[in-house]
Amino acid sequence: MNTVDPVPPESEERDALPRAGGGGRRVGVPSTALFTDHYELTMLQAALEAGSAERRSVFEVFTRRLPDGRRYGVVAGTGRVLDAVENFRFEPDVLHFLRERRIVDEATLQWLAGYRFGGDIWGYPEGEVYFPGSPVLRVEGTFAECVLLETVILSVLNHDSAVAAAASRMSSAADGRALIEMGARRTHELAAVAAARAAYIGGFTTTSDLASGYRYGIPTVGTSAHAFTLLHDSERDAFQAQVESLGRGTTLLVDTYDVAEAVRTAVELAGPELGAVRIDSGDLLLVAHRVRQQLDELGATRTKIVVTSDLDEYAIASLRAAPVDAYGVGTQLVTGSGHPTCSMVYKLVARAESADPEAPLLPVAKKSAGGKTSLGGRKWAARRLDENGVAEAEVIGSGPVPDELVDRQLLVQLVKGGQVLTREPLDVVRERHAAALAGLPLSATQLSRGEPVLPTEYA
Repeated sequence: MNTVDPVPPESEERDALPRAGGGGRRVGVPSTALFTDHYELTMLQAALEAGSAERRSVFEVFTRRLPDGRRYGVVAGTGRVLDAVENFRFEPDVLHFLRERRIVDEATLQWLAGYRFGGDIWGYPEGEVYFPGSPVLRVEGTFAECVLLETVILSVLNHDSAVAAAASRMSSAADGRALIEMGARRTHELAAVAAARAAYIGGFTTTSDLASGYRYGIPTVGTSAHAFTLLHDSERDAFQAQVESLGRGTTLLVDTYDVAEAVRTAVELAGPELGAVRIDSGDLLLVAHRVRQQLDELGATRTKIVVTSDLDEYAIASLRAAPVDAYGVGTQLVTGSGHPTCSMVYKLVARAESADPEAPLLPVAKKSAGGKTSLGGRKWAARRLDENGVAEAEVIGSGPVPDELVDRQLLVQLVKGGQVLTREPLDVVRERHAAALAGLPLSATQLSRGEPVLPTEYA
């Protein structure tokens, strides 16, 4: 496992690192057209033949419930959704695959060859919180162009929002201490990049994943693993090599053999300027107290302590009384801390009577047993505040917006006529989440099981 510098030493090299959202590179995204399910193309072909494909339609993304015990959800992945929609193109090799497998007929292939999403998308701003029923994304256009986007939109939002929610809870538990995302080796290699982005939105400060730093400008950190210590003839030799190469401000891993002896050697070699030590095993609460006392006695009063080892929000909260400066989190973060999906769905809520662009929209909704019902109509959402300016309810409606809620509406337009209107730096999204969380009742950050912190009301 990588070890990290919780507070990177000042240097020209560190300062040159791209800042999240401000220095990330625009990385080419390949066609996302096959990030879809077969049945979406089946519906498209049938609708084209029936003459209903061009009917104006409204789809909404929402969840019927939050994961068990969660008080709020976090909208994350919106920026990636915009990239996916822009790159949803049926290129010649993709069309060849569809033709060869006889997935759709020739008329549908001809339609797909010219596919470009030309509709509108509205949504909760990325980083905002949401609750059961919140229309976190609304996709408007013809049935044909909208239905194809279901799977890729849900894939992105369900994953990223789950990781961001876990990160947000961990950030609250950390109470201002640094959090390092270290989950790349615990998930799919591409999911790791998305997870680091979502974790940064939720409050993490750095990542160990270089692809995330390259693509999104998230600050990256990392020094050494146990293998580096075991490579050398002695722990002293390993520490000496690391300090000579990386400087006294590095982080040394001290639990390969004997922790107390390792701390003593580390300070002897690096002096009181030693950046940090990392503890990756044992009773972290007890060991952290002992290491802090030893560091102070050796004069390394400014040396930080980083802890890792299968942490989640509960473990982080239990270490709040320990002299810990930073937490490295992997498995539990990238798997949503037990809830790897948000169970978001993509449902048709309104459609026109005909293909006439002026035909009025009619609300439609699924009606079935088992809790899978939905509410029809193109919806708005607003957050009502109490007299102290604290959120007290998520209000959702499909009719006129009450005057007192006009300025509290949550959905913003993201795409107009197929054109993405704006792309936000990740730092802006991260700050938005912090502000949204601060606007909720204090009980939102409690880790004990409970109901959503805001009720959902329908107007």
